[in-house]
Amino acid sequence: MTALIGFLNTIFWGYVLIYGLLAVGAYFTIRLGFVQFRHFPEMFRCVIGSGAQDRAGISPFQALTVSLASRVGTGNIAGVAVALYLGGPGAIFWMWMVALVGMATAYAESTLAQLYKTHGEGGIYRGGPAFYIARGLGLPWLGAIFSVCLILSFGLVFNAVQANSIADAFQGAFGVPKLATGLGLAVLTGIVIFGGIRQIARVAEYVVPFMAGAYLLLAIWVLLTNIAAVPGVLATIFASAFGFGPAAGGVAGGIAAAALNGIKRGLFSNEAGMGSAPNIAATASPDPHHPSSQGFVQALGVFIDTLLVCTATAIMILLSGVLDPTNGVTGTALTQAALTHHFGSFGATFVAIAIFFFAFTSIIGNYAYCESAMDFLGLGKRGPITGLRSLVLLMVIWGALQAVATVFDFADASMGLMATINLIAIVALSGIVVTLTRDYVAQRKAGKLPHFHIAQHPGLAKGVEAEIWK
Repeated sequence: MTALIGFLNTIFWGYVLIYGLLAVGAYFTIRLGFVQFRHFPEMFRCVIGSGAQDRAGISPFQALTVSLASRVGTGNIAGVAVALYLGGPGAIFWMWMVALVGMATAYAESTLAQLYKTHGEGGIYRGGPAFYIARGLGLPWLGAIFSVCLILSFGLVFNAVQANSIADAFQGAFGVPKLATGLGLAVLTGIVIFGGIRQIARVAEYVVPFMAGAYLLLAIWVLLTNIAAVPGVLATIFASAFGFGPAAGGVAGGIAAAALNGIKRGLFSNEAGMGSAPNIAATASPDPHHPSSQGFVQALGVFIDTLLVCTATAIMILLSGVLDPTNGVTGTALTQAALTHHFGSFGATFVAIAIFFFAFTSIIGNYAYCESAMDFLGLGKRGPITGLRSLVLLMVIWGALQAVATVFDFADASMGLMATINLIAIVALSGIVVTLTRDYVAQRKAGKLPHFHIAQHPGLAKGVEAEIWK
């Protein structure tokens, strides 16, 4: 079994997804006319909105913060450090590139999630890849496979990974026993997730801007206090990305190492194309009332996660001068060493606190995705949802105590399968994304506030809940 899981992960993560996610991102970037660049200001307009609220959904800003809660995790602290250690400064350039094309993928999948959303248990909006696979492609069985993979990977095992990161950080920084951390984390998680999607959204809209803002402020301070060294760091990033100069790579060295590690970091961090964020995108009440509106919101999420938060970590490490491929210091320890250089003992403490916020919000964000999957499987009623929430809390406690590689490898395989299914689905439905984008842009150009009426697009009506888009 272990050998089979290892083989699947090699296929998924070594070939299918690395190249598939890049190819799909490039495909949507070109087919949508470089939508993420030409309409970048639209992303901010769609987040802010007019303040109109449909009681069946959460606000666009809440949807953004919940998706960021999941995206911005320990990988933004430890993962970026690993990419730098293995691939050198050039890895950051390739991380930027994959995020830029990934914004188009995030736009496409969340636009589809909005179009095919439905009213779930309690009247709240539900949707995501399982729904557009079932309703748009007519393949409900494939949607069910996707849903099971999502629950296993994001809802259960990856939450155990985040809990393990918090427990390690608190034991190292404050000497707190792992069991105590696990129990305390489970209590906090339970308070939030037992309140449902609306409670998760309320917590995320306050905590996520605070945690990301504080982290970015520290990075800005480091930039300002080391401003003379910034041009040299940027030059090193570009030189390393293309194999020029002595800093052409990390441990592995060379252009290939820089590209591979930067691409992986970008893909794993921003989740564009994975099929996770569309589950929360579907629960939003878009403003303007058009499926593309939430697509723009989630594209902005990729920008914030990778172009801002991941870059903040990278810049603080590179400006510290502590990156050394020969000393074996990588991951969280490398980021802690960098912040200790900049801020003294406060730096190491801040990293432990940042890991708590980043990982805790990832837990509640990951769980939020699963409610849509449960609803799709017909398990959206109180009993099954309570069972899932209880299981999540148990996984948080278990994850704080130990890390079992085989289980985590299984989650990687599960996520690899769901991402592969999602990529095939969004490419198959890409014509619909093009139609929706053209409709939105045309209305903006005409000076109108975009509004989608399904009656005006009979070719898109199959599988769409007309009452939502009348």
